[in-house]
Amino acid sequence: MRIGVPKEIKPQENRIGLTPESVKTLVSEGHEVLVENNGGYEAGFENEQYKKAGAKIVSKASDIFNDSEIIVKVKEPQKIEIDMIKENQIVYTYLHLAAAKDLTDGLIKSKSINIAYETVTDDNGRLPLLAPMSAVAGRMSVQAGAHCLEKNQKGRGVLLGGAPGGEPANVLILGGGVVGENAAIIATGMRAKVYIVDKSEARLNQLVEIFGDKIIPVQSDNTDLKKLVADADLLVGGVLIPGAEAPKLVTKDMLKFMKRGSVIVDVAIDQGGCVETSKPTTHSNPTFIVDDVVHYCVANMPGGVPRTSTLALNQATLPYLVKLANKGYQKALGEDKNFLAGLNIYKGQVTYKAVANVFGHEYVEPSSVLKLI
Repeated sequence: MRIGVPKEIKPQENRIGLTPESVKTLVSEGHEVLVENNGGYEAGFENEQYKKAGAKIVSKASDIFNDSEIIVKVKEPQKIEIDMIKENQIVYTYLHLAAAKDLTDGLIKSKSINIAYETVTDDNGRLPLLAPMSAVAGRMSVQAGAHCLEKNQKGRGVLLGGAPGGEPANVLILGGGVVGENAAIIATGMRAKVYIVDKSEARLNQLVEIFGDKIIPVQSDNTDLKKLVADADLLVGGVLIPGAEAPKLVTKDMLKFMKRGSVIVDVAIDQGGCVETSKPTTHSNPTFIVDDVVHYCVANMPGGVPRTSTLALNQATLPYLVKLANKGYQKALGEDKNFLAGLNIYKGQVTYKAVANVFGHEYVEPSSVLKLI
């Protein structure tokens, strides 16, 4: 198959869909790979490395979209890219459709085949292609939050780990999944006082096994969230419902009780955010203030560390891509129900229930469309 890798054009997005090593693997399997000129430059991957791996360097994105059977990206297609997607073309990337009506409508209209990294599952119900970027975002959330707490960033002027004579900051992590666990790794490492809220007692027990008394586990059904939010210096929103819009756990009213200069980092912003006052921001202008609370809501946080992120992402996504290219999408998806869970839109039909529900589209069972082929 011919696989195309365009340069990412979302603002401040410097990751790329494939590394040179991934290209080498695909070429060794007999596939042709087209990479846009300097597409990997900001992530530290040079054109010459791609050429040496067997890729063809293409000067224009339009040629990539025109000539490729599979488009491999990192972030959701932007407006100009949606217009270039062809009927029956496979798009393999993060989509986060439940928070993006125009994108959903555009992909439906294109009649392309769209596989979302973030809804591919494994046998344990986990999200293996979302996990590496959730891990990066979780770790970055505390790093970014600690910076935002500095006074010159309009924060409280609090050092996360405290100092002799100064108490450590309170870090409240909403969600004990991959984001929450990785946020806790950094927050506990910086010696903050860390609370993790999750609805699952079993998951909280797992986190206690990992972190011991370095965290304070809190079951969401048995706590006063409003008080925890009010006491927080840094709040990390890491709540996820796979493929669906994030629940608004922190309301605007709760902000009135937060400390002046406290910080919210809403990692769930790709799925609409779990804080009512959140709105997407960029790496160049990452924060805004509501009720004296600093909000950091960068929608592509891992894009700030593109080399680390690209390497981590490819380790997870490449085996599925090899299967997709070697077997074709019908067989690759049809024989693997976990991979099939990634099929969000198929030739104008919405095949992911949460996306269909949020926008009022008819939901079509993904296995049924494959049976029609």
